[in-house]
Amino acid sequence: MTTNNTYDIIIIGAGPAGLMAAAHIQHKRVLVLEKGATPGKKLLISGSGRCNYTHEGDIKEFMLRYGLHGRFLKQALYQFDNKKTIQFFEAHGLGSLTDKNGKVFPETDRAGDVLGVLMSICRKNEVEFRFDSAVKSVAPSEDGFVVETFDETYHSRGLLIATGGRSYPKTGSAGDGYRLAEQLEHAVIPPKPALTSLLFSNFEFVDLSGVAIYDKQLSLYRNGKKLYDHRGDIGFTHKGLSGPGILDFSRYFESDDVVKINLCNLPSDELRTLIIDEGKNSGKVQLKNFLKGFDVPESLVSRLLQKIGVDEKTTLATIEKDQRKQVVEWFTGFSFTIEQVGGFNQAMATAGGVSLEQVNPKTMESKLVKNLYFAGEVLDIDGDTGGYNIQAAFSMGTLVGRGIGR
Repeated sequence: MTTNNTYDIIIIGAGPAGLMAAAHIQHKRVLVLEKGATPGKKLLISGSGRCNYTHEGDIKEFMLRYGLHGRFLKQALYQFDNKKTIQFFEAHGLGSLTDKNGKVFPETDRAGDVLGVLMSICRKNEVEFRFDSAVKSVAPSEDGFVVETFDETYHSRGLLIATGGRSYPKTGSAGDGYRLAEQLEHAVIPPKPALTSLLFSNFEFVDLSGVAIYDKQLSLYRNGKKLYDHRGDIGFTHKGLSGPGILDFSRYFESDDVVKINLCNLPSDELRTLIIDEGKNSGKVQLKNFLKGFDVPESLVSRLLQKIGVDEKTTLATIEKDQRKQVVEWFTGFSFTIEQVGGFNQAMATAGGVSLEQVNPKTMESKLVKNLYFAGEVLDIDGDTGGYNIQAAFSMGTLVGRGIGR
């Protein structure tokens, strides 16, 4: 074992989780191996280059932002929550700003400044970096791990795999961590795109591109059975559906699933009764105007009534029973059969990854291999849009770094 290539901890991946871990380790010999020529490539493109690195919401509400896996992150998020993250960067000279939706950005609006803080702390801690160093293999040794790149062999007492997922592979997130985890006999939940749009080869509502609907109830059906409910904003594009409501829900999507959008946010029986009652009391009101009252854009109302075959000038008093049935069905269950979701080139996150059952959520240490850690998107964790994924990476990285530092 060569002394120069022996470290207390080797971190694979210079993304937000790996860098935050390194920033919290002092007085130890730390090596970060990064396959790319520079660190933080995905961090630099986040938030369209502005880096929406967390959210201002209550930390308890964060637990609901990671699908079925929020509980796993409880320890990490509470130890290094969104407020502590903001304070961390402020303590190193980088203030924050919060937009109207609660998204938190660096005050400079530059992702590079977030990366700059992390790299500055790492340099102060004398962390060593090797770029253009893709890891070929990892294996346990008598006193730790052997890590082989295509050019060199390294040894360490501890190992952190923080390689990210598979989204935006041009940034280096090609799923390398899954292969390394499997070399160490860990199970990997098959990765799939998350935070991505619904796409259709011949989208019949292309004429509605640019139209948005807000805070609508969505339901996901598979083989006729409802699996999940969600609520959020939805946007029509020239290829399909997007917006936070679709992006956040996409972690569950599979081909041939059916997504139903409740445009009125009412049960079908309630909408039916309301149309009948309003027809008796305000019979001259046009159906189109009545439906617009549920915060449904006029263009969408007109388009759906046209598709159903109902004249938009029809009044509540004159609508026929069969027509009313169609209106209720379409406006409480506007349905799309999933043809495809955006691939890893478009997805902002990855669902799936290293099984959480084999990782201790209090330390991020493997339950199978001592001194082996995982952090960030390489794990079977994906958050909603709005800063939740980067916050999770920062929180997990901090948990690992502090644990190793102790």
